[in-house]
Amino acid sequence: MKTFLWGVLTMSCAVAALFFFHYWRLSRDRLFAYFTVAFAAMGLDWLGHAFVPNPNDPLRPEVYALRLFAFIVILVAIIDKNRQSRRR
Repeated sequence: MKTFLWGVLTMSCAVAALFFFHYWRLSRDRLFAYFTVAFAAMGLDWLGHAFVPNPNDPLRPEVYALRLFAFIVILVAIIDKNRQSRRR
């Protein structure tokens, strides 16, 4: 059952990444590019949970490294967007 749910989460992150990629292609706004990368990384994280044996083991930090990367990318995107709006 967990594998099925991880697959659902992987697919939902992929759909969100495609959604943001589509709007990045239309607007060329860096915020959408950052969110595309973040959701793709989260999708890979959930995919890693499905394929790594015993991903909830505390000695498996590589499974959560992609999620940490995704959240850092989101923070950078927010900071970058706020800096752009102050310059205008």
